Amino acid sequence: MKSRTILLVDDEQIILNSLFRELTSENIKLEVSLAAGGEEAIALIKDGSFDLVVTDLIMPGLDGFQVLKAAKKRDPHTMVIILTGYADLRFSIDALRLGADDFLQKPCDTDELLFRISNALVKRDMHRKLAFYEKILPVCAYCRKIRHDRPSEPGQGNWYILEDYLKKVQGVDVSHGCCPECFAKEMAEKAHADLLKEGSGK
Repeated sequence: MKSRTILLVDDEQIILNSLFRELTSENIKLEVSLAAGGEEAIALIKDGSFDLVVTDLIMPGLDGFQVLKAAKKRDPHTMVIILTGYADLRFSIDALRLGADDFLQKPCDTDELLFRISNALVKRDMHRKLAFYEKILPVCAYCRKIRHDRPSEPGQGNWYILEDYLKKVQGVDVSHGCCPECFAKEMAEKAHADLLKEGSGK
């Protein structure tokens, strides 16, 4: 199984090293990178994608909010957990509005942090699977009908003929015409049929 990539961000080196030891000792399938501030974190995010970013909120220079924005811009499916020593509810609300997936107050219990990380990675897997299947349009191999799952459970949607799918689901009005290739083919077949008729009439 591929290792999960995690970026830890904190301007306090003691906390950063402590989190690194806790994560790497608990789970060998975690590939953990470190950033000693917002600037370094954003540079790493721009260079590569992470499954999860765990970042301190209040840091000199670029703060956790900016790290959060950069991570979500790089990959909307990257999970972000905010850590902060501030108990003000406004910080957590602002972080959640910007797309944070979880919020923990420092100092946090190691088991609790590992639990939140595990949940975040499961959530990421679900988002990626949904995004993958949303790009696939189910079409019947026999009758060519199209299944529309939303808002039903995947695989449980209604089946539509092409015209109904375009009109009812996509909101597109359908007009029937003839493309140049089909027009040329139809004309050739008609000319051939006319020649056969003329030949049979002689």
